Amino acid sequence: MTPHPTPTYDALLAEGLSVPTEGWDFSWFEGRATEARPSWGYAVSQAERLGRAAAALDVQTGGGEVLDFALGRVGARAPRLVVATEGWPPNVAKATALLRPRGVAVVAAPEDAPLPFADAAFDLVTSRHPVAPNWAEIARVLQPGGTYFAQHVGPRSVFELVEHFLGPLPEEQSSARHPDRERAAAEAAGLEVVDLRAERLRMEFHDIAAVVHFLRKVVWMVPDFTVEAYDAQLRSLHARIESEGPFVAHSTRHLFDARKPGR
Repeated sequence: MTPHPTPTYDALLAEGLSVPTEGWDFSWFEGRATEARPSWGYAVSQAERLGRAAAALDVQTGGGEVLDFALGRVGARAPRLVVATEGWPPNVAKATALLRPRGVAVVAAPEDAPLPFADAAFDLVTSRHPVAPNWAEIARVLQPGGTYFAQHVGPRSVFELVEHFLGPLPEEQSSARHPDRERAAAEAAGLEVVDLRAERLRMEFHDIAAVVHFLRKVVWMVPDFTVEAYDAQLRSLHARIESEGPFVAHSTRHLFDARKPGR
């Protein structure tokens, strides 16, 4: 049997550029990149919280995939009211199509704007990988006794890859998402942090197509990324993967469980 030829750099580049980036479905990466998952299993844990809530808000829902999975597990025990926000128009459309059959209203809301809801409207606020939690707004829309339950991206996440393209970054930038800093911000907004857990997780990129698609999808990693602007870095990384095997990086995640004091 004749072996399949190894794809060329240009072919891999074209493939990485051709894949749609909407939503948070990462199934295309199967066989091309891997990422270990946090031990707490966020989506399953989110489902457990939804099963005990009456009114829930999912902030920065992306394409709605995680919330859809969680609600699918909850079934008939779903809250009577579930709302989601999202700021990127392609994701708003995708989340609306996915979540509308579950009775979820998706509200287009910029991630840096106040939440368009009344005070104390929800007893549960969730979020998976918010860009920057607006702690004052989260506290405002939570009922007394309500819970914020979320998985955040931690400090220096995938920085091995980021610094390959951007060079060494200042310490201030690398520590901006530190869980201790976020704990202090949550407490300053009046929330009590019940649980905060952090993990560092191995990632592997098996070809340059996976790298290109990842950087197009997770746009804040290398801002204004284009293959033209970073041609030299892409070529050197491709050569490195070809000669040494998968490029290894590490993501960081932390689990937030916070409560608004009250009844």
